[in-house]
Formats: sequence, structure tokens, C-alpha cells
Amino acid sequence: MTDEQYRHESLNVLREIRDGQQAILAQLSAQRTLAEEQVARSRDKVDESIGLQKLALQRQRTIALIAVPGILACIAAIAYLVLRYF
Repeated sequence: MTDEQYRHESLNVLREIRDGQQAILAQLSAQRTLAEEQVARSRDKVDESIGLQKLALQRQRTIALIAVPGILACIAAIAYLVLRYF
């Protein structure tokens, strides 16, 4: 193999390496874009979940404010009836 052929072969190998690296970089860029989209969707889902949890806690407090006094009134009425008739 002559010196010129060796250089030509080396140049071809370097070009193949460069082309392979460019393809890998394009794939990595696509994967990064996909990962960023997934992170954004995940954040949206977490925000939605937190909002629903806050809403559930508000409803729970409202129900507790209504139900607890009602239950206590029923217990007091039962206690009154038990004490009055026994």
C-alpha cells in the first residue's frame, strides 16, 4: 500500500467516523427533545394532581365542618333520650 493510498483510506475512515458521530448527535438531539417533552408533561400532571389534592382537602374540610356538628348533635340527642327514659 502506497503512502497516497494509506492517506486516502485514513481519510475515508475519518469521514465515516465523522458521519457516524453526526448521526449519533442527531439521535441524541431527538432523544433530548423527547425527554424535555416528557418532563413538561410530567410537570403538568404533577401540577394537576396537586390541584386535585388541594380541592379534595377543601371538600373534606367542608364536609367535616358540616358532618361533625351534626354527628355531635345526634349523639347529644341520643344521650338525652337515654338519660331521660332510663
